[in-house]
Amino acid sequence: QVQMVESGGGLVQAGGSLRLSCAASVRTFSMYTMGWFRQAPGKEREFVAAISWSGSSDYYSDSVKGRFTVSKDGAKNTVYLQMNSLKPEDTAVYYCAADQRKDPVVVISTGFRGPWGQGTQVTVSP
Repeated sequence: QVQMVESGGGLVQAGGSLRLSCAASVRTFSMYTMGWFRQAPGKEREFVAAISWSGSSDYYSDSVKGRFTVSKDGAKNTVYLQMNSLKPEDTAVYYCAADQRKDPVVVISTGFRGPWGQGTQVTVSP
């Protein structure tokens, strides 16, 4: 059973930065499409970013494009989400997800199959 563990969340002032990490306990991590999602109170979970299995392609929602960067380190079985210029509306629980399918466009459009992490809270104060 693959396990995904997020870390790096916390409280930050608007304009600040945080880096989230998601460590996966799977030997074939490098073959997975990886993604980040978030869910704010009272709202549905939304897509934030994704990175292809090779790390050569990345994708972002319009709301975070230009501010967030997704990356992965195959040697550490870890995917990261660097979040800069944070805004109060970025406040949410952030989740990482994995999918064994290789085409990230298909994965994003049809939904990540999992596994999923347990989430980490990000709070941005005004």
